[in-house]
Amino acid sequence: MATGRTHRPATRSRGIPEATVARLPLYLRALTALSERSVPTVSSEELAAAAGVNSAKLRKDFSYLGSYGTRGVGYDVEYLVYQISRELGLTQDWPVVIVGIGNLGAALANYGGFASRGFRVAALIDADPAMAGKPVAGIPVQHTDDLEKIIKDNGVSIGVIATPAGAAQQVCDRLVAAGVTSILNFAPTVLTVPDGVDVRKVDLSIELQILAFHEQRKAGEETAAGDGALPATTRDASTDQGPDGDVPAVMPA
Repeated sequence: MATGRTHRPATRSRGIPEATVARLPLYLRALTALSERSVPTVSSEELAAAAGVNSAKLRKDFSYLGSYGTRGVGYDVEYLVYQISRELGLTQDWPVVIVGIGNLGAALANYGGFASRGFRVAALIDADPAMAGKPVAGIPVQHTDDLEKIIKDNGVSIGVIATPAGAAQQVCDRLVAAGVTSILNFAPTVLTVPDGVDVRKVDLSIELQILAFHEQRKAGEETAAGDGALPATTRDASTDQGPDGDVPAVMPA
């Protein structure tokens, strides 16, 4: 079975824009739901609504894949599932290691959606000696001392970092040195990586802060509509400073 080490997705070589690549998983999720309901075809308008984009953008995205649908019929659901899965590299096996098996790492290990999407959790790794050998989601946790050997033995090219912020860069450096070229980072810190290594950052606190910003704005607009006051977001930033005295508290760093 092929591994991520020797087979890479073709999106970059074919010139598909990054914004389109970011939307392909949304289309795939919507198409998979249709496939599970045995829906044979779908119009661009229906699929766009299910994916949360507009139909013109969807048709443009699919044109990069060479898929244009059939007028009056729409798109073949099963073929699009295969086409997008192939473009994303999901028709092969991608072994993944998760480093940091605290609450978040354990939750990721227990996530049941990896296997059905082309990903196999090859190993769970943690720095705590007390965790060594402990099964999480049926997989025994291994110590970070063995990280490089684990990556080599399993042909891993994708690593997930779920460690505390202070340990994330060191873990990242070791992953990269061992041959990992793609990293999903859940640690609340920005990682520095060399050219040729891709990092995707998932920061729940930033997403919550952005939602807080929108909630504050909506509350301000409601207040303004009720009594004529200015919305909360139009106040002088100097009256709404964060702990450092120069950044609004609700805005992400």
